[in-house]
Amino acid sequence: MPPTVVVFSTGGTIASTSATGGATPSKRGAELVEAVPEPESHAEIEVEEVAQIPSYDMGFETMAELTAAVRRVAADGADGVVVTHGTDTIEESAYFLDLVLDGEIPVAFTGAQRRPDEVSPDGPANLLAAVRAVTHERFDDGVYVVTNDEIHAARDVTKTHTSALETFDSPSTAPVATVTRSEIRIVREPRSYSATFDVGEVTSDIAIVPSGAGVGRRPVERALEGGVDGLVVDGTGLGNTTSALGDAIADAVADDTPVVVTSRCQAGTTAPVYGGDGGGSTLRSHGAIHGDDLPAHKARIKLAVVCSVADDVEERRRLFAGERAER
Repeated sequence: MPPTVVVFSTGGTIASTSATGGATPSKRGAELVEAVPEPESHAEIEVEEVAQIPSYDMGFETMAELTAAVRRVAADGADGVVVTHGTDTIEESAYFLDLVLDGEIPVAFTGAQRRPDEVSPDGPANLLAAVRAVTHERFDDGVYVVTNDEIHAARDVTKTHTSALETFDSPSTAPVATVTRSEIRIVREPRSYSATFDVGEVTSDIAIVPSGAGVGRRPVERALEGGVDGLVVDGTGLGNTTSALGDAIADAVADDTPVVVTSRCQAGTTAPVYGGDGGGSTLRSHGAIHGDDLPAHKARIKLAVVCSVADDVEERRRLFAGERAER
C-alpha cells in the first residue's frame, strides 16, 4: 500500500499567475498536484487548502493553522505532509513548525521562483521532490525546505537571492540531502535541529532593530514605547552594535524586555568577544541573549514562541539558548 501524503496549499509564486496590478495566487492545490508528473508512483496524494496568499503576508495565525492541520492528519494516519508556500517567508513558516511540532511526521515546505505561467516553471519539480522526501525511509520526522533538488533543515535554510532558482542555502551547515532522478542522497542526518516548544497561539510582538554605522538608540526606544514583548537587534560582525544601541539594550534588559543579538553576516555565529559599550561581551554582561547563527528573522520567530511559553525573563533566556541536539 503506498504511503499517504497530504499537500497543504497556502498560495505563493508556485500558485500565482499574471494579473492586472501584478501576479497573485490563483491556482488551487489540486491544480499544482495535477502539474506534477506521476506523483501517484510515490504516494497517494490528498490536497487541502489552508490559505491563498502571497507569503510576504504570512502571519502567526496561518502558521498555527498549518500546525493544527499537520497534527490532525498525522493522527489520522498520514505518512507525510507537503506545504506549498511562497518563497519570501517559507523559511520562517518552516522554522515555526519545526519549533512547535514534536516528531509527528515529516513535513516538507516547497515553492517556486517561477510562476506556472512563466517559461520553465520550477514548481512541479520542487513539489515532486518534496513528495519524494517525505516518503523516503530515512525521513521519519522533522521539517524541511525542498527546492532546486536540495533538501534543507528548516532551522538552517535561508533565501539568498531574490530570483535565482538556486536561492536556498544553509550557510553555516549544508543541505540535509540532494535529489537526483533515481535517489535521494543523504548528506547529514534527516531530523529536526531545533528545540521543541509546547505552544498554542503566538501573539508576541517582537521588533527587529538593525545596527550599522551611526545608528543611535532611538530605534530601540521607539520599539519599547510601542509595547513590544521582545527585541532582536541585528548586529554587525560577531554580534556587536553601536555604543548608543548598546546603552539602549542595557536599558531594555533592565526593564525586563528580552533582547536577542544576531549578526547581519550570512554565515557564522555570534560570540561575546569585544568590549566597549556596544561589543558583544558587554551586551552579554547586560543580559542580552546571543542568537548563535540564527538570522534576525528566524530569531524573531523563536523569541515570539519563547515569549508565548514563558513570562519569566530568566526562563526566556534559558529556553531561547536551548537546542535539541548538536548540528
